[in-house]
Amino acid sequence: MIKNILFSVFLIGAIFNCSAQRYAVIDSKYILHKLPEYRSAQQRLDQFSEQWQQEIDKKSAELDKMYKQFDAEQVMLSDELKKKREDELFNREKELSNLQKKRYGYEGDIFKKRQELIKPIQDKVYNAIQRLAIAKSYDFILDKSEGITVIFADPKLDKSDDVLRELGVR
Repeated sequence: MIKNILFSVFLIGAIFNCSAQRYAVIDSKYILHKLPEYRSAQQRLDQFSEQWQQEIDKKSAELDKMYKQFDAEQVMLSDELKKKREDELFNREKELSNLQKKRYGYEGDIFKKRQELIKPIQDKVYNAIQRLAIAKSYDFILDKSEGITVIFADPKLDKSDDVLRELGVR
């Protein structure tokens, strides 16, 4: 986080100090929200998310009901039946946890749906930004939607190899 902030401050300072460089600022959130296909894709994604959340809520309510029933009956249950019910509760908890991970976990269903529905639109916007940058001869295009992010940088301005040479790395 601190590296990103320092990099952003350095980048902004470098941009203002180099008058020969041309830059532009965009707001990708604003752009996306103006696109009808993005709004439609976001609505579809929200529908999937709501449907999956209802599925999880239903299973969670069933599990809560089972716990309450077990708490009410456990005094009357034999040790063997008590152990069996505890195992069943444990398995249901595990199923619920696995379902939550499947739907909302890292690379879960929501991630895959977002990739399927939203990413092509984001790629379309990114390609338009690149075309604009080349057509208008911008060296940098910064995105202000979530902090300052370099969304396009002219490759000829990349001085990483120069820094490595300065450090003695070939």
